[in-house]
Amino acid sequence: MSKMKNDMTLPPDLTGYSGTGPVRQRRPIYQDSLPPCNDACPAGENIQAWLALAQEGRYEDAWQKLIENNPMPAVHGRVCYHPCENSCNRAQVDQAVSIHAVERFLGDSALENGWKPRFNAARSGKKVLIIGAGPSGLSCAWHLRRLGHEVEIHEAGPMGGGMMRFGIPAYRMPRDILDREIQQILNTGITLKLNQKVDDVMKAKKEGGFDAVFMAIGAHLAKKVAIPARDAGKILDAVSYLSAVERGEAPKLGRRVAIYGGGNTAMDASRTARRLGAEEVMIIYRRDRDHMPAHSFEADEALEEGVKINWLRAIRYIDNTTMTVEEMEIDANGRPQPTGRFEKLEADSLILALGQEVDLSVLERIPGIQLRQDGVVEVDEHMMTSVPGIFAGGDMVPSERTVTIATGHGKKAARHIDGWLRNRPWQKNAPVPVMEYPGLHLWYNTDADATHQPIITPEARSGFDEIIGALTAEQARYEASRCYSCGNCFECDGCYGACPEGAVIKLGKGLRYRFDYTLCTGCAACFNQCPCHAIEMTEEEAHL
Repeated sequence: MSKMKNDMTLPPDLTGYSGTGPVRQRRPIYQDSLPPCNDACPAGENIQAWLALAQEGRYEDAWQKLIENNPMPAVHGRVCYHPCENSCNRAQVDQAVSIHAVERFLGDSALENGWKPRFNAARSGKKVLIIGAGPSGLSCAWHLRRLGHEVEIHEAGPMGGGMMRFGIPAYRMPRDILDREIQQILNTGITLKLNQKVDDVMKAKKEGGFDAVFMAIGAHLAKKVAIPARDAGKILDAVSYLSAVERGEAPKLGRRVAIYGGGNTAMDASRTARRLGAEEVMIIYRRDRDHMPAHSFEADEALEEGVKINWLRAIRYIDNTTMTVEEMEIDANGRPQPTGRFEKLEADSLILALGQEVDLSVLERIPGIQLRQDGVVEVDEHMMTSVPGIFAGGDMVPSERTVTIATGHGKKAARHIDGWLRNRPWQKNAPVPVMEYPGLHLWYNTDADATHQPIITPEARSGFDEIIGALTAEQARYEASRCYSCGNCFECDGCYGACPEGAVIKLGKGLRYRFDYTLCTGCAACFNQCPCHAIEMTEEEAHL
């Protein structure tokens, strides 16, 4: 699937697979493996498959394949931290395929062109209540609907989207894109009831005639911290601040604003404060940059926009607008330790960005439900709580809290809910080996650097307009073509052309090939020639 320059030199360590001789000792077989991008995706997308379709210019088909697993590609192409790219084998050669940029292109194209999801599920006669319209709840609703169930979402807030809306600023997640992808989900026949807080889950289940419930309440409560203060100035938490900004009710923070914390929310709060007129914005964080939870590019963008970051500092005391902070140092275990050295910093307002928690008060009325000591819901391997028919996911269960992980939870929960409703428990497919870089047979040299999305310079950024641009159709197709198709045949004809005996039979486009073992000598030319390692050489005895 790559644009490449041909170089027929074969890796010398692969020639030992030859099984030629008076009696053939080895024979080739076609065997697919799992590409590392697919393996790393928290939403379980078949990335390689939709990249292959995008490479052919079949963009709508690529989008249809993508949304089989993730209904919000325009959102995820913007806010996902793309662990798929961190695992991409191409990064071992030049740069990883810009998967998120192609995903965004496909999602945006669907919205621009009015593409409609294609699926035809027979109605099951079952009805499911989903509590929370964040990424996990929306994803679960989408997949349940595709499985034929009737779905109703109850959302306590005035708008859907959860933390995608109230925790991610518009310069990263444009609201029109979010609204349109949510509507695209609802258009499949899902009911969304806003300002509908569920206080009694079992009562809502019974009165609504629901057969199952999926709880997907987001982590909207800020974690508390006790900081001694004599006459503290304005102190608020980051989640409440970002939510207020979203509602058009941003509080006045003054000229100098401090943010306490080192995660992505701290970076978002600092950049938002700058956009709303704060002249001096500083982040105070008790660890160093190497140990911050925020992604490095988030810190880079904050610094570009004029935010100052005070690493290795912990707030010890507040007196009106003066904060006494202690300098910290990192020990051998990566933990910050006090040094006894202090300094004073000035700020008119302090925003606390020390993490979020889920409001679990709704669970108090569910008899027999079990909670963990870390304040989240106990679920089994089927994502069901201790109460039959009550499932939970997203921020409510133990996991890293990201949009993509929550989306994956929603899909997984939908499959388990479907299995429970049909009395046919869903089982995950048996694991397939992951094709890592050393297994590839890249007998060619590549010359195809990644395409970079356009970005607005810091000087030109104003308000909450999106700062990262999109790929063109030509760029998206080029980027998709950089995929190596690791572990899966993409019909490059390498095996067909390499076989000296004519033992490789072409079956037609999309049908791949087969081996004629009456002609095959086991020379392994096809194995050595297959760049994506979709051929294995196996012992002849295994086929007797």
